[in-house]
Amino acid sequence: MLQQKIIRRLLAQRASRSPMASRTFIHHITYTPNSRPQLPFLSTPSKKPVQARYLTTETKKWIKHEVLLGFRYTFVLWGVILGVLVIYWSVNQEVLERKFPSPHEWSFLTRVYFRGAIQEPNRPELLRVDWVRVIDTALKTLRRLEDPNVDGADVKELVEGSVYIDGVGKLGLDITAKSEEWRRGYYETLMLTARAAEQLDGHVVDKIRRYVFPADMVLGPSNPHPKPIPLGAPSAPKEEDCEPAYEPAENWYLRILTTKGFNSKQKMDAALAYASFMDFKKMPDAAESMYRWALAIATEDLPEPLPYDPETLALDEKAGNPSANLITALTAFATHMASAGDVSAALPIFASVLKARRNLPDHPPPSKRSISRPSLYQTILKFIQPPAYPPPPPDGTSPPWRDPQELCEEAGLGLYIGEILFATRDQEGGIAWTREAVDGAEEQLRDVIDEKGADAARKTCKECLSTGLYNWSTMAAKLAQEEAARKEAEKEKKAGSRFALWSKAKEEEAEGGRWVAEEGVVRERIRRTRGLLEETTPQENFLTALFKV
Repeated sequence: MLQQKIIRRLLAQRASRSPMASRTFIHHITYTPNSRPQLPFLSTPSKKPVQARYLTTETKKWIKHEVLLGFRYTFVLWGVILGVLVIYWSVNQEVLERKFPSPHEWSFLTRVYFRGAIQEPNRPELLRVDWVRVIDTALKTLRRLEDPNVDGADVKELVEGSVYIDGVGKLGLDITAKSEEWRRGYYETLMLTARAAEQLDGHVVDKIRRYVFPADMVLGPSNPHPKPIPLGAPSAPKEEDCEPAYEPAENWYLRILTTKGFNSKQKMDAALAYASFMDFKKMPDAAESMYRWALAIATEDLPEPLPYDPETLALDEKAGNPSANLITALTAFATHMASAGDVSAALPIFASVLKARRNLPDHPPPSKRSISRPSLYQTILKFIQPPAYPPPPPDGTSPPWRDPQELCEEAGLGLYIGEILFATRDQEGGIAWTREAVDGAEEQLRDVIDEKGADAARKTCKECLSTGLYNWSTMAAKLAQEEAARKEAEKEKKAGSRFALWSKAKEEEAEGGRWVAEEGVVRERIRRTRGLLEETTPQENFLTALFKV
């Protein structure tokens, strides 16, 4: 036993001197089957919170990459959206420029304002035109055109120091130094402003909220029963907070008439529009004065003697073919007389104008420009280049020729004559004139239904045909009603006669009557021309319909 203890002690000392004793990774683990393994996820949770590093270097790099990627995608997405919107707006402006040309010498922003103002009343998809937007945009265009620092260089005042006159408004300007294209665009802007002022006649603006309202919606002692405000519109303003929204339309028309640089047709059209507005406002004396002013403008360049009778205003056959301006002015004056009830004075004018129209040439005057077929290079260049401003229309000082539009206007004169005859002494003559006018308008409308560049002729023929059909049906219905009443009276008169049975067969044969048959003819004509009146414009191509505004 003692020897064993000595041997164990020697072995232990030898092991302590051995090199293996410095190996620290050797551990003696005592394992008993009943003990629990000492693993980290099996250990008992400690009450002391564990300090962990969530924002490591790798996490920072990942977050930075994701943020930069998000900014990149956002920038690219908004860039694409902005580019699409710019392209869409540019294409719309190009379409509008081709549909409503503007002078090329105007600045870019002025042309944008002009196109925005003139396209608003010509959008058929709109149920209601926003005339406030039209006049505001047109006024912006006028301010830029009259500003010498923008587009109004070389535009002068007619009278130094006298710019605004009470009751008349601002005088016109001297624009003779400008080109014909500039003057024509300026005229179109003024006429559009006057037309918008007509639609907004009597409107007021709330000085506090800057909203425009009709005068009959204002709350105040002068309007005890105001009209209700439309659904969704701002509340009605108070009378003490309101003022006139815009200048009256007559100020704009007088401004056109006093502008130096417009031709006779432009001034005559402005005078006729002013006279028509006076008719609408039930001011016949002022309207007659403007019609006479328009007639004086139409004949200011003609030598003496005048080609019409100064008293009856009927055209003189020996004076030759009248000018287009004279025909237009006399027709408008006669229409005013007929509307005022003076049909005896209007009928000779209509008859003389219609006779003069029928003596006009059937072919246009020879053109000095040679018409040649464009080459492929010219076609491509025309597509790439901006559209050219259209040439000036006729100034109306020469006699017109009998083109489709003139023929439809002849049919319109026939309608006027038919109405006057029917309302006075010759009902059968009136319905005959109306029937002939309907035939002529339908024939011309069928001729120009698919013709390019004949929008004005289609519009005139369509208006003439629809009005003629309405007049014809009204006249036939009235005559049929009178005929039925007359037959009913004759039937009651013969009811007690012994020959009543003998005449029964003849009455049944003539039961329909002449004018009942005429009503059937009118209904058949309306059915036949319904599609013609609904489809009077050629279909648009794909690109135009795609980018239509």
